[in-house]
Amino acid sequence: MTTPPPAAASPPLAAQRPSDAFVAYVLDLCANKQAQSALRSGLGRPVERCNRLHRYLVRRLPERMHPDARRAHYAVAALIAARPRSARALDAERAEAEGAVSHWYARPNLGASLAHAVNAQIIKPGSAEGDLHLYSRQSSEALNVRLPAMTRHLLSGGIAVDWAVLLEDLTWWDRDRDRVATRWLESYFRTLHAETADDAAVGSHTDASSTDLAELPEENFA
Repeated sequence: MTTPPPAAASPPLAAQRPSDAFVAYVLDLCANKQAQSALRSGLGRPVERCNRLHRYLVRRLPERMHPDARRAHYAVAALIAARPRSARALDAERAEAEGAVSHWYARPNLGASLAHAVNAQIIKPGSAEGDLHLYSRQSSEALNVRLPAMTRHLLSGGIAVDWAVLLEDLTWWDRDRDRVATRWLESYFRTLHAETADDAAVGSHTDASSTDLAELPEENFA
């Protein structure tokens, strides 16, 4: 009797990135108004002045953690808690969709989000590009002070912010700022007017096809 070959094992599911797990944890926390208020109090502040956040974040983070990474986690937790009401209902759905994207660099960073805002006429191109160039010259401490107003503007206009990507970018900002800032600028210019260009290309192709058919001699339709 021939023994059948063993069935192929199903490929393991991709492990959730720690940044996605942290964002999901903060989103759950924000369902409680008291926790949300406490996290929001850390907006633009250094970790040393985020006394109300410690009870929610200390046990979630490693005891030995680089100061840059700790600052980034506290900053992003505060930004999530400060979302405008209009953005809260969509964030859990967005986080699930973004977490399902297999390639990390396919997910939108802050540069891409700013370009979407320009395309939607929420932010002027000069302002968005100027902000990106300004950010590229600043420390993470200065950037954390500016991000609350920027992210609120984006979210109020219906533009998504991938919190997990922002968290990782801020974690590495002071140690690898040039690389992160360059990626933001590249994403900005790749995304800028991309939707308009795609629509124009489709329209141009359709018009050309119609013209070609109209100019064909009648015998070609026999």
